[in-house]
Order: sequence, then structure tokens, then C-alpha cells
Amino acid sequence: MPLLEAADVSKIFGKLTALDSARLEVGENEFHGLIGPNGSGKSTLMKCIAGAEIPTRGTVTFLGRDVTAFRPNQRARAGISLKFQITSVLPALTLYDNILLSMQAQSSLSNLMFSRSRMRLHDRVMGMLTEFRLAERAFDPAGALSHGQQQWLEIAMALASDPKLLLLDEPTGGMSLEERRVTGELLQTIKKRCSLIIVEHDLDFIRDFCDRLTVLDQGKVLASGTVAEIQADKKVQEIYLRRV
Repeated sequence: MPLLEAADVSKIFGKLTALDSARLEVGENEFHGLIGPNGSGKSTLMKCIAGAEIPTRGTVTFLGRDVTAFRPNQRARAGISLKFQITSVLPALTLYDNILLSMQAQSSLSNLMFSRSRMRLHDRVMGMLTEFRLAERAFDPAGALSHGQQQWLEIAMALASDPKLLLLDEPTGGMSLEERRVTGELLQTIKKRCSLIIVEHDLDFIRDFCDRLTVLDQGKVLASGTVAEIQADKKVQEIYLRRV
């Protein structure tokens, strides 16, 4: 049984069909890339999986449970965590407190009222910051970070709840080449922890760590398979690689 299955998912906005019977399966500890030209439906499919959009037709199943009508907070509790392209860190707070607040979202109200969770979570917070190469900036305001470092912080925040599935929508947008390289290294380290769906334009960036790729074009799934299969697919070469 796959960890996640999106079956025949369609999303229609007025006269625009953003998704047309799209299918996607992701297994345990699988890294799955979503690629395709601009406007192909990648982000819409991601939002349908995360609950930011409800499909017009089709179903989304997670851990064997139909979550199609679940709100984003319900899906988060079920084990799905999403990071959008635009960072949403709290710039006035320190990196430490950004991570701590993400972890405290799983704590009871009584623990938060009496600050019991801060001491208990300290080692986890610092461990996460160390993993994402941010420990030396732990007590700096998040707003002082570079764009790439803010993206790393937000990925760490998305992992703070120990999700079963992490969704990343173009996490390397606006990064330098060096920041993109480091991001790839950081993502490789989380594979033992959860599955990943990543939306990216850059096939060169994701092919080194994704197990499978799904190519979308005009709202439909054009192809799905291993990186080698996708690179050899004539339809992908003609329709995707020429246009991205």
C-alpha cells in the first residue's frame, strides 16, 4: 500500500482546468519529484495533497485513509507537512524560537502555559539547527539570514512535527548556485526520516536524490517513472525539456 495516493484528481477554476485526472503514488521513504513547464499543474496538485485546495473530482488517500476533504490542519495532524515557495519564518524571532514554536505546536496547552516544553525540547531544537547548518546563528533573528538560509530554516520548521510526508514547493527558488548545492545535500539527509514530494523546474537539481519523477503538462500526467526512464522518454524530451 502506498503512503500517499492521489487518484484521478481534477481541479477546475471556472473555465480553467488546472488538473485533469492526475494520478500520483508515493511510497514509504520515497523521494518523488514533480516537474513540468510553468502552468502545468504542479503546485495545484501539491495544494490538493496538502489541503490548501479541495479537488473538484478524485481522491487523496494518506496512510490508507481518505483525506480528500480534510483541512490543512487535519492533514498536518495526520502527518503531512508543507513548505510553500515563499518563506514564512517569523523574522523578528530567533532561529531557535522559530524551531521551538514549530515543535511546540505538538505540545499540550498546559505544557505551553507553564513553559515545560522549552527545556524538554532544547536538545531537539539544537539538533535540528545543527542538521541544517544553522546552529551558529541559533540566537540571531531569522530576518538576518540570507534568502537561502531562511529556506533551510523553514524546511527545518516543516520537519519539526516529525511528518510522514514533507511537501516542498520550489524550495530553491532565488538561491545562489552554492545554496542550491547545499540544499540538495541537506535534503538527502532527511530520507531516513520521511517521504518527500518536491516541485522543481530544475531536473539537474532533483535527479540526484529523487527515486521517481512525475511529469505534468497542461494539467495531465505526461509520464511517471525513475529518473532514467523520464530522461529517456521521448514525450518528455519533446514537450517538457524543450519548454522549461
